[in-house]
Amino acid sequence: MPGNHAQRSRTRAKDTTPPRTGVDEKATLRGFLDYLRNAVADKVAGVPEPQVRTGGVPSGTNLLGLLRHLAFVERFYFLGEDVGDWRATMRPSAEDTVDGVLADYRKTVERANQVIDACPDLALPAPRPPRPGPEPSMRWVLVHMIEETGRHAGHADILREQIDGSTGR
Repeated sequence: MPGNHAQRSRTRAKDTTPPRTGVDEKATLRGFLDYLRNAVADKVAGVPEPQVRTGGVPSGTNLLGLLRHLAFVERFYFLGEDVGDWRATMRPSAEDTVDGVLADYRKTVERANQVIDACPDLALPAPRPPRPGPEPSMRWVLVHMIEETGRHAGHADILREQIDGSTGR
């Protein structure tokens, strides 16, 4: 499929880089997290039905489900909202749309950033629902969310490339 390869090379998005300026630890961590959040949202934006919800791997992982899941993770760690069934967060409903899930994710990120910005000390506990064991610090949650979002950004890169050949961030 030489023609397909040529088309795919033309769909490479310009890679951006994470922020290089951070006035302090919190700004640096949030900058990297925001960079990854935007990368995942950009991979979902503009993908048509049914491809956006079609599993690209045997587990059924799909772009819309990844973004939906990340919104639940953000609400759990930063907003203190409990999640009853983590596996279900990866499965978009028939009513979920690209625009709706993107809007929910962006609104959730906005609210999460307000919580992060209001935190005076990264050693303080983050507002997650009560669980056994010590409460994680805001520092731990930020680092974990960079890892979680980065992991799913990689999944989104692969899924999007399978759909239309788009590569890059």
